[in-house]
Amino acid sequence: MSENSGLVFDDVMPERYIMNMDESKHEVALSTNDLKVYYGDNLALQDADLKFERFKITSLIGASGSGKSTFLRSLNRMNDDVATVKGNIMYRGIDINSKAVDVYEMRKHIGMVFQRPNPFAKSIYENITFALKQHGIKNKAVLAERVETSLKQAALWDEVKDDLYKSALELSGGQQQRLVIARAVAMQPDILLLDEPASALDPISTSKIEDTLLELKDKYTIIIVTHNMQQAARISDYTAFFHLGQVIEYDQTRKIFTRPKVQRTIDYVNGNFG
Repeated sequence: MSENSGLVFDDVMPERYIMNMDESKHEVALSTNDLKVYYGDNLALQDADLKFERFKITSLIGASGSGKSTFLRSLNRMNDDVATVKGNIMYRGIDINSKAVDVYEMRKHIGMVFQRPNPFAKSIYENITFALKQHGIKNKAVLAERVETSLKQAALWDEVKDDLYKSALELSGGQQQRLVIARAVAMQPDILLLDEPASALDPISTSKIEDTLLELKDKYTIIIVTHNMQQAARISDYTAFFHLGQVIEYDQTRKIFTRPKVQRTIDYVNGNFG
């Protein structure tokens, strides 16, 4: 297959597996196997074998340089031009790390929000509709419905519904970040990746982002990198602790923060890490 042949994502169901932490069955939205990331000859990430449960929030925690953002960016091929990514990233029975996968098609299913708000220098309305139009959606009624629905999902509709043609750059930082989340969910992805989406925001805006994510998990699988352990404890169902390019421990969040099994995890969550 050519690099952009476009494997079909819609005809295969998510795999199922037994989580180690209980005996019930859970749908897997995404899984990684033997994932390694190299920057040149430097091995930046290894032993990253994780399974992410559908319709749950998973936090990736760890010190700066621990590999968590490198891991997250690999999940929708954002590292392609800067690193070599080896191993398998399985989504709906397809290894999306394969060269046979159409990356742009895949990113319709696995969206991403970055650390700093990056709205387009366009109106609020056009921020939402730009990618939709690029993917062939031209019907004005459909576009208007998508704009309203995604802004409501991002808890921004009531604040901007009368100013949809105002520049997105006039919004506050917290509003811009929620707009970027709305822009991502407008594509109706299965999975939403967020790389420290609240790190540049004030506490009130951070709280709104957290409330938004808790609402969104009914419809999306969310994987979030955060330096804020309180945030991870507040919003996530599962937490993975990264250290020096490896996943040290992965479990239900309440267990990571109350009964971790690995000494390095204990040291990190207790602030005795250095």
